[in-house]
Amino acid sequence: MNDCSLTIYGIVASRTIRPLWAAEELGLPYTHEAVSYLNGGARTPAMLALNPNGHVPILKDDRPEGQVIVWESMACALYLARVHGRADGHDISPANALEEAEALRWSFWSVTEIEKDALTVLMHRLAMPAEQRKPELADAAEKRLAVPFAVLEQHLAACQARGWSWLAADRFTVADVCTCSVAAWAMPAKQLMSAFPLTLQWIQLCQARPAFVGLRARGKAGG
Repeated sequence: MNDCSLTIYGIVASRTIRPLWAAEELGLPYTHEAVSYLNGGARTPAMLALNPNGHVPILKDDRPEGQVIVWESMACALYLARVHGRADGHDISPANALEEAEALRWSFWSVTEIEKDALTVLMHRLAMPAEQRKPELADAAEKRLAVPFAVLEQHLAACQARGWSWLAADRFTVADVCTCSVAAWAMPAKQLMSAFPLTLQWIQLCQARPAFVGLRARGKAGG
């Protein structure tokens, strides 16, 4: 176990990648408990005591003022940036009100506007066994995703016009962590992604970061 205040519960191959990615980008020491969401792993008495909803990720932060428990992947990532970041314009934490607003709106937008359909694409184009996939569900999801992806593409074009490669600032921030972690689920939709080249380029840029590459390797190893 690491001598640190933070513990993150959940496996990389889940929404837990969001707080894990944020922690890695921030260079935080933390303990990773690779609790799977499969086979009731998140519904043991010990885990239900932390999150009675029976889901991961869960973030536990033992602080001088008491133990802090955070549920929900976006909340966990945003909490780490807010509480453990430096907010100095150099790390992933928002450094001012504008960056804070961008991080909040894009993180919540990704959950409300694209997560459900992006997950459908991932499952029925790639993740599920071939005999269980339903291409018609992926087709319909991709058609719906064209609308919010056009919004993201337009925003990225505006960012590029300012000389930015990222969503919220001239550097990689928690807004990119949270939004890319959802948008990337649609990557198996080749035709959809080809229609939004700036979005595709941005996802690839995010996923080339050493923190993400390291987490992906950990996930392949079962962590």
